[in-house]
Amino acid sequence: MKKVGKEIIKKIYKKRPSNTHKYDYGLLLVIGGSKFYSGSPALEALAAFKAGVDMVHIIAPQRAADIIASFSPVLATYPLEGDFLRKDHLSVLISMTKSAQIVSSGKTALVIGGGLGRSKETKRVVCDYLSQISIPAVIDADAIHAVSENKGIIHSKPFVLTPHAYEFFLLSGKKVDRLPISEKAKIIEQEAQKDNTVIVLKGKIDIISNGKKTVLNETGTPYLSVGGTGDVLAGICGSIMAQGVEPFTAAQAAAFISGKAGEIASRKKKESLLATDVIEAISQVIH
Repeated sequence: MKKVGKEIIKKIYKKRPSNTHKYDYGLLLVIGGSKFYSGSPALEALAAFKAGVDMVHIIAPQRAADIIASFSPVLATYPLEGDFLRKDHLSVLISMTKSAQIVSSGKTALVIGGGLGRSKETKRVVCDYLSQISIPAVIDADAIHAVSENKGIIHSKPFVLTPHAYEFFLLSGKKVDRLPISEKAKIIEQEAQKDNTVIVLKGKIDIISNGKKTVLNETGTPYLSVGGTGDVLAGICGSIMAQGVEPFTAAQAAAFISGKAGEIASRKKKESLLATDVIEAISQVIH
């Protein structure tokens, strides 16, 4: 089975033209956060910037948006009234998505799910929103819980789902955590084919499939078990798709970059590794 290698970096990152302008390399929307969680969207956005996207707009409930905006001057947030994603926010999400497509001349992608929470209303809004958009999107964390209850909305759309073993069980009803890698890969490919989408099963060895082809990513380290590293992967993948790379290739590159960045950062940090350390190492992997 094919493995992801550093050649994928050369395939994606080429010398930029001298007349490059803002948004030529994309605009990423990040929808996430809630009263209790604010770190996830910030990590996704910072990772996305390090992976080369020109701009990130974070849409989050008020408290999360205000906290995120204080993390860094490069983070632009749009606050939604209230503590959690609600049904009356749906029109705002659709409007902002359309506006982003106009501003970026179509070079727009989405990362959704980090820190949103799993209330019935929030999950319903996620599904309603995803059913109405067709931009490239990374479906992560709480958004996976939402779409697991209504899988029809992801079919044949340019989406990348990034589950770990339990989230994959929610999506498919299949337990794969104790299976040999070859059996896991077959199941991931079958599910990706069934939904005509891209799946990245996160693990010691990441399995990436679009239902037709399946590849393995072996970069990584046990120290990536720390919280927030999944957000880094999602942010990188969204960034690369916003730059115009198709989902399957973007997913492979994101898995490779995040894993390799983790390896680099953990050489010094080891047990003290943080997701922000992984983000800082992204540039070393790319360059």
